[in-house]
Amino acid sequence: MKILRHIGSVAFVLGLFTAVFVGIPWHVMVADNPVLPWWLRIAVFCLLGGILVVLATLALEQLRNRKSAEGPLPTEADSPVLLLNSPSLPGREITGILGLVQGHTVFAIWLGKDLSAIVRLILGGELTEYTEMMGSARTTATRRMISQAEEMGADAIINVRYMTTSVVGTAAELFAYGTAVKLSE
Repeated sequence: MKILRHIGSVAFVLGLFTAVFVGIPWHVMVADNPVLPWWLRIAVFCLLGGILVVLATLALEQLRNRKSAEGPLPTEADSPVLLLNSPSLPGREITGILGLVQGHTVFAIWLGKDLSAIVRLILGGELTEYTEMMGSARTTATRRMISQAEEMGADAIINVRYMTTSVVGTAAELFAYGTAVKLSE
């Protein structure tokens, strides 16, 4: 279903850009000929057909999602560096503070997925395109932060925090930071 939605999104984008950036200039230059050329008709059909395919696949996905119950979220793989959002770890003593560690990324989704999300705004439901984007951004930023802590020889990162901001359009910045520390055995 996802592949079909992507095909619809690609058809929409190709049709839109062909109609806007080629069709409109062609019409301005050849305005006396009322017959649309075959390539412009195909572009319009791709544009409209792409929207219909995206709408249909999203509607089917929503019906399927309503019927199935959500399963448990997958757990992240064990990391050699502990991540805590608290200032201490019960039963272990902090023997050294190594400093601030951070991971940063800016993610965006392409126009086809953005179209799917806009359609989902109309139909209602979770904006899975943005959920996936932010999940990927969080994973990337966390991995970068852990990598920096490993380079410093840290056992844990305490006071882990995440911050996100909108950069432009549908692009979002995700910043993960915390304090790298050494722990007692």
